[in-house]
Amino acid sequence: MTIRILIADDSLLVREVLCGIFQQYPDTCVVGSASNGQEAVELTLSLKPDLVILDLIMPVLDGLETLEEIMAIAPTPVLVLSGAVDESEVDRAFTAIKRGALDVMEKPELDAPGSLEEFAERLHEKVRLLSGIRVIRHPRRRTRYPLEERLEAAAGSTPNILAIGASTGGPKAVMSVLKSLPANFPGTVFVVQHIAAGFAAGFASWLDRECSIKVKLAEDGTRYVPGEALVAPDGCHMTVADGRVHLVDQAPVNCCRPSIDVFFNSLAQAPCDQVVSLLLSGMGKDGALGLLQIKERGGTTLVQDEESCAVFGMPKAAISLCAADQVLPLERMPDTISQLFPLP
Repeated sequence: MTIRILIADDSLLVREVLCGIFQQYPDTCVVGSASNGQEAVELTLSLKPDLVILDLIMPVLDGLETLEEIMAIAPTPVLVLSGAVDESEVDRAFTAIKRGALDVMEKPELDAPGSLEEFAERLHEKVRLLSGIRVIRHPRRRTRYPLEERLEAAAGSTPNILAIGASTGGPKAVMSVLKSLPANFPGTVFVVQHIAAGFAAGFASWLDRECSIKVKLAEDGTRYVPGEALVAPDGCHMTVADGRVHLVDQAPVNCCRPSIDVFFNSLAQAPCDQVVSLLLSGMGKDGALGLLQIKERGGTTLVQDEESCAVFGMPKAAISLCAADQVLPLERMPDTISQLFPLP
């Protein structure tokens, strides 16, 4: 099946480069290109592409306005291509994710040797992944969920670690969880989010601006303390041991670096009665085995339900292993977390 792509970018050179990339792959086809936001909206409506590749800085309608129009009248998977990873551009990129875009990538350096070939492979893989994701126009009706047994931490213990793993569709879900936490949250939050190279620091900064709890990028060797959230940097694995964070430069696991499994497994090297672990939206199976290890070591494990996931792959893999204590819609996770982490 051929993936039909619409490119929206005000740069003719960028549009030509992207068209050239997709001509290399028999399973992709560029059905249209737009040089401004209004044109992008009109072509999305008329051509009904499988995916829109969207620049954020465009004339007539900027990228964020374009995204809102597309999601309102012709919901379509959107991949944002960001021109830089400076603070203002990264902030716009994550605002786009908050408004419905599925993922973000940095544009390639056209004059750097070999960079275009590497970018083409990553872009093709990303397009194959995102084009099959279902996108909705309006929020789903609130589903009535049966009353569930109240989750409680292991007898005699008080949780002090909230460990979160997420991938595709995850940034918005992670933000939803962290935004519900108070500044005096009585535990340390760890976030392992699969994200494009160069965007982890911006992701942490964006979360810090959006949330009451302090959010920052994890640093090697630092002690972790309650009331802060630490985001794994891209390009290395994050682990914890003896109250400190360790960043490990080892091979990818499950094709991911940082890997959720690597982090969860590091927690499971000790009893996990003080650990609450969440596995959110994402493609593949990273985190499922690690979640099972945490559960078997006495931790509390939650996974996001299919209806609220952009991609149900990782939660589904965890459920198949019986690694989840509860399967919850995203909107119910904050209440459950507040039950497990009572304020002093």
